[in-house]
Amino acid sequence: MHSVMWKQAVEWLAAAATDPQECKREWDHGKGTALLAAGRYWDVLSVPERLGLLALDILWRDPLKAPGPTLVDVTARRVGFFLPPDPVSEWVGFGVRHVGRGSWVAVPPPYRPAGRLEWLVPPDGTGTLHSPVPLERALRGATGTLAVLAPVSAEPAGPDGW
Repeated sequence: MHSVMWKQAVEWLAAAATDPQECKREWDHGKGTALLAAGRYWDVLSVPERLGLLALDILWRDPLKAPGPTLVDVTARRVGFFLPPDPVSEWVGFGVRHVGRGSWVAVPPPYRPAGRLEWLVPPDGTGTLHSPVPLERALRGATGTLAVLAPVSAEPAGPDGW
């Protein structure tokens, strides 16, 4: 059953590539990442890592709904949430980037990390994505939490480290 899910996830992701067969070869024998077109099957909302990880934690609190595919770039320190394509949506926030039609996203295979890219929540092959409204709520909640924490973490440490 588990291998069927991975095969479905591979096919679902590779469908966004210009050449799905080449995409799968690149995942297996190349650098391990492929450039996939955003805006057809999904868009990506890319946010700073701390905001994204906290928002993902908030999304996991709903026991009835698992979060959609979520990717982390450990070098750029960004989290990408895969959501339905919406050419007219506007996501506003510090460091928030909406990646849609006309853009490309570097993506590892769903079954392993590749270089700096790793799935926090891999796609399941069914086409499940993040719902925009719960994602927006989670990002607002995470922003509020970070606003409270920022003044504490911004204080310089004293000579004894406190």
